[in-house]
Amino acid sequence: MEALRFELKGKNAFFKNPEVNSYYYFTYGNIHKPALLGMFGAILGYQGYQKYSEQYGDYPEYYQKLKDINISVIPKAKKGCFSKKIQFFNNTVGYASFEQGGNLIIKEEWIDNPFWIIYIKIEEEESKKLASMIQQKKCIYLPYLGKNDHPANITNIEIVNIEKKEASNQIINSLVPTGEFVYDWDEMKYKYEEYLPIALNQETNHYELKKFIFTDAVVEEGNSILYSDGENNIVFY
Repeated sequence: MEALRFELKGKNAFFKNPEVNSYYYFTYGNIHKPALLGMFGAILGYQGYQKYSEQYGDYPEYYQKLKDINISVIPKAKKGCFSKKIQFFNNTVGYASFEQGGNLIIKEEWIDNPFWIIYIKIEEEESKKLASMIQQKKCIYLPYLGKNDHPANITNIEIVNIEKKEASNQIINSLVPTGEFVYDWDEMKYKYEEYLPIALNQETNHYELKKFIFTDAVVEEGNSILYSDGENNIVFY
């Protein structure tokens, strides 16, 4: 089986967590599947939230077409945790604020120097079309990391062969939805866990969340399929 593998980097990234207070806008700690699908939709030129059509049902066009693509994400950060920083800037658009002078001070938490290795399992027609566009370094709209202030840099693109692998006694290099594997925690050095969006709810288009784990703990047993390209052990979702 084949998969597209590439490195995804940027100077900053911001994947807004909607559970925010009135003072700061916070980001998820890693790129998640709906954000990746949005980036892929931009590359392929599909419509987003602004335009709906009965042809695509309740979802935006990009999500309806790409939601069945299987992806895997490897965070290239120490213990899976990227450093973050708070940025202050002004929004002077007239309708942005009821403050005097129409100036809204925005406070956002940005991921600093994000770097992921992304795998896309090449199966159905959409994944083949996407792989072709990325291999040719083509896009209809520029991809970015959460918002258009943060352009995405896609490099080291290649097609790799992946094979199923027995999970027992292995370390998984990618993010993994929790509950898929049983781990031996005795010699673990790190464990990162976070609830990340994994899908859009069909009725509301709000995020559906699932807890993910990134750890160097050894797998004892599991219910999910582990794949390897000879360099990394990964799980698709």
